Amino acid sequence: MTFAIHGLAVARGIAIGRAVLLAASHLDVAHYFIQPEQVPAEIERVRNGRNAVVQELQRLQVEMPPDAPAELTALLDVHLMLLQDETLVAGIKHWISERLYNAEWALVTQLEVISRQFDEMEDDYLRERKADLEQVVERILRYMKGVASPVAAPPPPAPTAAGQQELLPGDGTDVPLVLVANDLAPADLLQFKQSVFAGFVTDVGGKTSHTAIVARSMDIPAVVGARAASQLVRQDDWVIIDGDAGVLIVDPSPIILAEYGFRQRQIELERERLIRLRHTPAVTIDGHKVELLANIEQPADAAAAVRAGAVGVGLFRTEFLFMGKGSHLPGEEEQYQAYRQVIEGMQGLPVTIRTIDVGADKPLEKGHKDDHLNPALGLRAIRWSLADPVMFRTQLRAVLRAAAHGRVNLLFPMIAHVSEIHQALAQVDLARAELDARGVAYGPVRLGAMIEVPAAALLARRFLHYFDYLSIGTNDLIQYALAIDRADESVAHLYDPLHPAVLRLVADVIAAGAELGKSVSVCGEVAGDVAMTRLLLGLGLRSFSMHPAQILAVKQELLRADTRKLVPWAQQVLESDDPAQAMEVLAMAQEKSASSY
Repeated sequence: MTFAIHGLAVARGIAIGRAVLLAASHLDVAHYFIQPEQVPAEIERVRNGRNAVVQELQRLQVEMPPDAPAELTALLDVHLMLLQDETLVAGIKHWISERLYNAEWALVTQLEVISRQFDEMEDDYLRERKADLEQVVERILRYMKGVASPVAAPPPPAPTAAGQQELLPGDGTDVPLVLVANDLAPADLLQFKQSVFAGFVTDVGGKTSHTAIVARSMDIPAVVGARAASQLVRQDDWVIIDGDAGVLIVDPSPIILAEYGFRQRQIELERERLIRLRHTPAVTIDGHKVELLANIEQPADAAAAVRAGAVGVGLFRTEFLFMGKGSHLPGEEEQYQAYRQVIEGMQGLPVTIRTIDVGADKPLEKGHKDDHLNPALGLRAIRWSLADPVMFRTQLRAVLRAAAHGRVNLLFPMIAHVSEIHQALAQVDLARAELDARGVAYGPVRLGAMIEVPAAALLARRFLHYFDYLSIGTNDLIQYALAIDRADESVAHLYDPLHPAVLRLVADVIAAGAELGKSVSVCGEVAGDVAMTRLLLGLGLRSFSMHPAQILAVKQELLRADTRKLVPWAQQVLESDDPAQAMEVLAMAQEKSASSY
């Protein structure tokens, strides 16, 4: 039966395919695809783990003292029976052979499938056996723990199910996969970045959580904050992600599939039309040049930025180089090579490298729980770097060395105090001195600060006495100005880029840059929102940094813009108590005025 699950739209578009459910289990295992030739080895890994647990339990049975409780003996019998259950064994083989899941992923996936069967049983005793099954699987995973888990290339598309082939757009020979999970860490998404997933849905998250940000960078439809999606959707269910409306449709009817298939093709046609703008200079009707830059997470993303027509990288989020590495953080040489790859990939265009920004919704390790009472207000971003100057200077040396190969801007995140400015600049000087002592070549860098907290926005003019440029991170600026956790879907409705206070902070920072003759860019999600393009232009912004996938749509908007009309319009919006409503009213008035000529 068709039903819909509503969440928050975070990455636009339509995705249709089979659901791949990441088990909502407390078991923390790696999820990655294997190559077809690895199938026998993965099945053997599970078999070895299962056999080891069987032998352990059989040994316990033999060593059981005569006066042991009968319940304990019965429990061991149940566990042995579950271990040898054909449903468990066959299911695991299916996920490995047919979907090319790694062994651990296949094991927890089949655990969830069988667990749901137990949940539906009417008999209380049988329902309780789910806990025994979980214990059995945990034992197997313990035996398998420590086996290397390299991220392999994605599998070929899954085979089309009989009876559904004709319902999908295209020739029906390929079935896209849609990822459904309780939550996905940014590092998880990067792991799946080049995979076959056509879209994803999570139970939790907000519009500007970093999970959502990475989804937009992947340019695939996504919905977050869908609450019970991972509980209601089953493995291999047919689903539709409507990334525009923020809806997940489960088990769609042929009519609904046909309608969304048509919309999917219309979106593709619009993208093809936008591609024609790639080489068109970003200039407004009245002749103002606008800088359209790209936000990237990995060195390989530079190619997408160039393809989209970006005139540089406005934000390279270096923290993704550090995630999932455990205690083996990337050293100077590894970082240097990564930064150099981006610089050379941008073919002479400028690259802005932000120093590591971890903490809050971006832990270094998956499943890591921040011990701070409020991680968003704790040891994160520049605070984290200044707390570990050795690590910080390692990154600074790598950036300085990479700057010898092209134009580099260095960006410090979340600075709020002038004292932090002095400390950060002192670390840069020390990094240069260390390279001089080693006789290692390095290049010049322009230094900048992110404006992410209200204190920094209020001190923008003072900051510009120390820095060459500023970059407004609207995601965090909105969060801190409005006291909203941007990763919490329960307060997502209060997250408002058009709040009068937020607009005033943004406008003041842009004005400060204009007064002092220094550049100001916006690198938050607002920069890639076409609904905000005209307003930002009217406030004087001439540098936008966004995900490569958003550049052409923003360019189309600014090519139609006349700042002579937008400046007074933007001031009226800025002075309004309800900017969102003012934008609509003023826009309608402009259209009516234009049509009267």
